[in-house]
Amino acid sequence: MAAQGTSSSPVSGTSATSTSPQELPSTTPLTSTAISEWPRESKASSPSPQPQLANPEDPLPIAAFYGPLDAKNPLLASFEKEIRELLGFMKKKQVLATTAEEKHEFHRRCATSLFNIWTKYAPRLPDDYYNEKLLKVGDSLCQMKFHALSAKNICNYQLLCDADVNLQNKESVSQCLSILFSLRLIMEVALPQEHLCWIIFNGTIYIYTICRKLMIVGQSSKALEYLLWASMCMESSVPLLSVRYLTWRATLYTAVCQCYYDCQGGFHGEAFARRGLAKIDELRQLELMSSSQSQDESKRYFREATIKMAVMIFKRGVFESRRKVKTIFRPKIRLNLKEAQSLLWPRTITDRLLDEMFDNSASRFLAVLEALSDPNRRILQTGPVVSDEVELRDVVSELFIAGKELLIISSIGPSGTIGFPNTPLTELMIERTNVISLDAAVKFIKLAFTYEEWGLFESLAMQLIYFLQRQDDPQSKQAEKDLTLLIAIEPLINLKKSKGLILPLDSYKGESAQIYLKHVVSHDSYVRNYGYSEDIFNLAAVLYVCVCNSPQDVQPDKEIVVDMIMFLWQKCKLGIQKISMSRNDYKKFTQKIHNNKVFLFCFPFRFFFCYC
Repeated sequence: MAAQGTSSSPVSGTSATSTSPQELPSTTPLTSTAISEWPRESKASSPSPQPQLANPEDPLPIAAFYGPLDAKNPLLASFEKEIRELLGFMKKKQVLATTAEEKHEFHRRCATSLFNIWTKYAPRLPDDYYNEKLLKVGDSLCQMKFHALSAKNICNYQLLCDADVNLQNKESVSQCLSILFSLRLIMEVALPQEHLCWIIFNGTIYIYTICRKLMIVGQSSKALEYLLWASMCMESSVPLLSVRYLTWRATLYTAVCQCYYDCQGGFHGEAFARRGLAKIDELRQLELMSSSQSQDESKRYFREATIKMAVMIFKRGVFESRRKVKTIFRPKIRLNLKEAQSLLWPRTITDRLLDEMFDNSASRFLAVLEALSDPNRRILQTGPVVSDEVELRDVVSELFIAGKELLIISSIGPSGTIGFPNTPLTELMIERTNVISLDAAVKFIKLAFTYEEWGLFESLAMQLIYFLQRQDDPQSKQAEKDLTLLIAIEPLINLKKSKGLILPLDSYKGESAQIYLKHVVSHDSYVRNYGYSEDIFNLAAVLYVCVCNSPQDVQPDKEIVVDMIMFLWQKCKLGIQKISMSRNDYKKFTQKIHNNKVFLFCFPFRFFFCYC
């Protein structure tokens, strides 16, 4: 900086101006600044050695005096050490400065220390080495600033989530969008510089994390533009175009597609998935020209990314291919789905489409789950697919038929017992295995509950519960409680005792569910004192046992628990209204409530505090 005439600190913004020797009149005595500048000007103008001045302000020996300009040179080593220590100090201490005064003092001290180092070593270092280090230190300070801003945004997001976990307040959503906007600005500045690709990569992770939260709370429309930006950044940064980052790119592509589907923009979701598939194929062609990476490793990356995009295409394609063309009248012969379930695979159009697009049970099952999933629909919001088109309702039934068949052939052994590996579904589909993971099976059973396929739900749920009871990990215990709660509430929703279109498992006995529920609540003395002869009391007892008698790490799904609390509260309100309307007409009902008053009226409040 001293050699350049004007120097500025990237941290503080302060500047210092030094005087060049040419501007000094001949009669002006040499000052310390002038002496320090003079050797650098002489080095640039003439290669001849400089005379040594015999006074206290003589310049110190230059770096070449100590030998070759390498790591062993004591002057260069001392300079590198001081710069490294200062930058390390700045990285550690910048987070401790919280108030405006502390930040100002921190910036002042760091800028002064850095300026002193430059003026101390500038006259003694070669020009090319000096300029290179000057740029590198400036770049380090710039990266430090980016990193600090990104860390500040993430800290603000964590504090926001601590204060409002589900982002229920409008201000919380607005603050999330402000954080996303700030992250995008940081990435815009860093994007043109390839060596700052790590800032871009970290930025996409931060954006994805916040946007996933927004998607969960139903704000996919607000998250979409930022996920699109993150995807475009991964494509625009050359270092991030390598196969190593392909899995993450595919994850971002999938999130964009899911946002489109959540916003009822299925056409755009499928189009973006096809675009992503084309980008993946472009990278595959480039990879074939290069042998820089292991072929086996590259194949895994490409396979996972391709399957993710294919699933997003299948999500819309399986329905759109069956829609009626309104301008053409063409009667179709519908397949009898009851009879089709006894046929061999592939039995339906959906089965054949799964065979065409995927080559193993794991990837086919993932496609079925994604096609049936609706993030805007809670588990206890039961009912068939909302559509006037019979063909679309048939597709949903065919998906359940396919899912049941895939689950049976991959997880149920010859003896009728069910089993699952401890491997994620993504890993299984990459390995081309015909096996399904535990979490995927649980999700499929919950979907059967939501779509009111009661026979399929109850038979699979009981089979899976027997398997989960033999497991010891928290994930299995949590899944067991989720399914237990759904079994307990099913009689209160399925008032007509319907079985649904999909046939249950052949080995299932219908009475096993009620026997299991009685076993669950029989160990609780509080419940045993007041009985559970009716379904409503049975549900309350099971809910109490599953939540209040379970450790924190195996608590059931919060969505299910909250919806069941509201369901029970509605039943309590109905009882209170009946009591207040007419004592004579509801004398028997009142007597029954009186017999169970401690359990019925105290339960919602006791349970609420227990759950919190």
